Amino acid sequence: MFDVVIVAESEGGYSVFVPELPSVATQGETIEEARTNAQEAIEGYLEVMHEDGLPIPSVHRDRVAVHAA
Repeated sequence: MFDVVIVAESEGGYSVFVPELPSVATQGETIEEARTNAQEAIEGYLEVMHEDGLPIPSVHRDRVAVHAA
């Protein structure tokens, strides 16, 4: 499972980034479309990695507390 970051764009729609997979990004007109597109993009990326015999990136999660001034 990979986390995604969904950002509302000022001109409409949503951009999606996958922090653990920097080369994977997509977008959608709605949040649901953006999620679906992200899932398809991640699946496609992992399929290519597997076909090319490349290692699948492992996911490392941690949280950092930051206090805003």
